[in-house]
Amino acid sequence: MMHASLEASAAVLVERPMKAKEIATAAVKDGAALESAMAPESGAGQVLSSAGGARCPAEMALVEDRVCVDRWESSLVELTPSGERPWSPFDPVDGNERRVRAVSWPGVIPQGYISGRQAKTACAASGKRLCTSDEWVSACRGPEDTAFPYGAQRQQGVCNDDERPVHPVAEIASLLDIKSEELWTTAMNNPLINQLSNALLPTGERAACTNGYGVYDMVGNLHEWVDDPNGTFRGGYFMDTTRNGEGCKYATTAHSFGYHDYSTGFRCCMDPEQVD
Repeated sequence: MMHASLEASAAVLVERPMKAKEIATAAVKDGAALESAMAPESGAGQVLSSAGGARCPAEMALVEDRVCVDRWESSLVELTPSGERPWSPFDPVDGNERRVRAVSWPGVIPQGYISGRQAKTACAASGKRLCTSDEWVSACRGPEDTAFPYGAQRQQGVCNDDERPVHPVAEIASLLDIKSEELWTTAMNNPLINQLSNALLPTGERAACTNGYGVYDMVGNLHEWVDDPNGTFRGGYFMDTTRNGEGCKYATTAHSFGYHDYSTGFRCCMDPEQVD
């Protein structure tokens, strides 16, 4: 029998209109529906690279005329004998690292629960790489070189940095009667965390959380791994964009490159095509 609090949680998950996030949430174990939810929006492949024409793939922006950067936080697709299919953004890839690759799509739930090492492998599988810290910061600050993607001063609600009144890990722990000693360890990778209301949002949903390069969600939504073997993720996430720096300066260095939890995501970079 479902615990009473779990019934309440289920109600929370369906109380809003079924947009991209809600479809994926309701269908996390339903492959066909999940594939529909994770498919890129119509016309996504037609996006032109910022000031770079065809020097970068359509889903990437040319930053400082030196690096291509994914416009949206990464999702994963699974490589199967019959072709590719979306990987649930709520599931870790532990043990399946060689079966997935990174994609950058608008309007879908991005991949959390991923380590820096796994993110690096997923980028490489798509012919890309993790961004260096310097590349990531340049993309975040935009061509105007501002502290936040959208300007010099923090503006509440422009990015997904609203900070829920109840911490998502504590909420899930309460709903599932998780032991207190597991709260900040194994509970951190519970797949239900990123399915809560007012938490992780689809890529690009906060449309103003961008800059002149056309990259989205570089502050808030998910932490983003950069290429540091000692472990660094940047930008903050939906519950914290201040504790380890403001805006594009935010950087967490407390975890190893092999660490992951519900808050850790990534995006990829690559070198642009050279102009003749």
